[in-house]
Amino acid sequence: MKKGKYTGINRLLKSDALQAIINKIYDGTFKEFLGDWKWIFSFSKKYRVIVIFYTLVGIFGSSMALGAAYLSKILINIIVGQKTDKLWLLIGGMVGMTVFSLLLSSLSSRIFTRISIYVNNDIQGEIFDKIIDARWKELSAYKSGDLLNRFNNDVGTIAANAIAWIPNLIVNIYTFALTFFVLFKTDPMMAWIAFLSAPFLLAMSRYIMRKMKEYRKRVLELNSQMMSFEVETFYNFDMIKSFGVFGHYSKRLRMWQKKFKEFNLDYNKFEIKSKILVTLVSTLVSLVAFGYCLYRLWHGQIGYGDMTFFLQQRSSLSTRFNSLVGTIPGMLNSAVSAHRIRELIDLPRETHDEAAYEKLKAIADEGIAVDLNNVTFSYVSDKQVYKNAKFSAKPGEIAAILAESGGGKTTFMRLLLGMLDAESGSVTLTGADGEALPINADLRRFFAYVPQGNTILSGTIAENMRMMREDVTDEEIISALKTVCAYDFVNELKDGINSTLGERGRGVSEGQAQRLSIARALIRNSPILLLDEATSALDIDTEEKVLKNIIKAHPNKVIIIATHRPSALKLCKRIYRINDGDIKEADAAAAEQMAWRYSDMPAEGNLPGGNVKLPDMPLTPKIETDLLKNDNNDGWWNN
Repeated sequence: MKKGKYTGINRLLKSDALQAIINKIYDGTFKEFLGDWKWIFSFSKKYRVIVIFYTLVGIFGSSMALGAAYLSKILINIIVGQKTDKLWLLIGGMVGMTVFSLLLSSLSSRIFTRISIYVNNDIQGEIFDKIIDARWKELSAYKSGDLLNRFNNDVGTIAANAIAWIPNLIVNIYTFALTFFVLFKTDPMMAWIAFLSAPFLLAMSRYIMRKMKEYRKRVLELNSQMMSFEVETFYNFDMIKSFGVFGHYSKRLRMWQKKFKEFNLDYNKFEIKSKILVTLVSTLVSLVAFGYCLYRLWHGQIGYGDMTFFLQQRSSLSTRFNSLVGTIPGMLNSAVSAHRIRELIDLPRETHDEAAYEKLKAIADEGIAVDLNNVTFSYVSDKQVYKNAKFSAKPGEIAAILAESGGGKTTFMRLLLGMLDAESGSVTLTGADGEALPINADLRRFFAYVPQGNTILSGTIAENMRMMREDVTDEEIISALKTVCAYDFVNELKDGINSTLGERGRGVSEGQAQRLSIARALIRNSPILLLDEATSALDIDTEEKVLKNIIKAHPNKVIIIATHRPSALKLCKRIYRINDGDIKEADAAAAEQMAWRYSDMPAEGNLPGGNVKLPDMPLTPKIETDLLKNDNNDGWWNN
């Protein structure tokens, strides 16, 4: 908030949060603000009885605390005046009210904590389900860090205020009004001194808090930057050591340390100055109140108990005033957090069809065919990824999708899985009954997908396997590992399938991690297996053996391989190529020639244009032509 932009009563308070609410009233967005809070309260409805009880406990506790303070005043006056009549009764009453107030305060804190946890879990559970069920295209617009921040910090902010905001507001108003009333009945001048000192101290503290917030924000930014540098450094430790550039990183560390030191020292200097200023102002206000009390005490108008009670409640009145004003930022922050979370909840949902899933499940063991029928798709309106694309794979077949890196293989996989919706055309699954069912989130359960990259999570190998099926036996895990040629190296580990792997499969090689990922997909036992560059780290012989083992163990399974290297083509029944938004299938003659050319191809072969290692060879148009063209045809792709 810029200086001079505060309006109305906020010119005195100078609260950015209050001004934000005032601005919402003026610009017509206050209705949206109320809508966010209406959504927040929807989570606390089921706890309304406890909320009411929490409010009553707070009111009763405040009354007891004030009552104990008032009895303390009387007790001090009795002791000073040496009037011992009913002394023990007053002491008993004061102790009883203090203990009772303490118990109520503890009970209130316990209730608040329990309900906040319940509400936090309710909101997180709903958001998690909504995020998981959101359409991939819309959800992918949010960065992972932003999603985590909303899922944790924003939910925590809402949970803390969904229950406590109204009860705390009511309790603070009640306590403030009751304290002022009691003070006013005791001495009107005392009450007004206490009342007017509250906003004066608040205005002073608001200025200091704003400045401290700016400093604190900068400190947090520096912390984040230092942490990013440290994470990046340790993540790339091998590269730093291999290049011998540790001296450069050592200098960068000390540069960040210098910045951090200088700014923290400036921050500390401001804190010291602020503390001195606040202490001086608070002392000045206290001296005014103390001087007035001494004046009345000197003239015998009040007793020592009255003076103690007044000074104590003056401080309490200021605290309650600050708490009242402090509810506004909390209210605004919660509305902002609610709005951010509602953005996620309002994301378009995926399409579900449980009836179609149950129908296809009954015949899934006989195999399921997958087809793309004239599919047109684009991420942005002016750039099509696919146009009238066609694809088909039948049970018992291995189908290859060839494309260069970045050529659209992963998008193709997402269309098959129904994570992306085609603009026109359809993706269908067809069972033995011949009925083609449009893909949806429920039919996705018939797929087992192995994406690019290392997808092994920290934990034991067995735990990674049981992600797919919690009830899978050790024997089934071992069988899957044998199918993908992984059991030999797993068995050599100290604890076999119970061996623990680090993050990103640390402890095994890239090729071994790929085989573990494929084994995990097999345990899902789905009729369609998608491999998106999932064999890129395997040598040709191992890749071929893995694919042969899978089709032998699961003769009705459809295997779809998205790749930019053609080493597995000899096993493929169908071969497709993605090129300029088009998907074309090789005709029978071209497919047969490709299979023949690779049937006896060694790991390294003398290819046209030079000696090239096939596992790393991108399928460029030139290599396609050199390798695969038929002397009796102009080209090998269907036109």
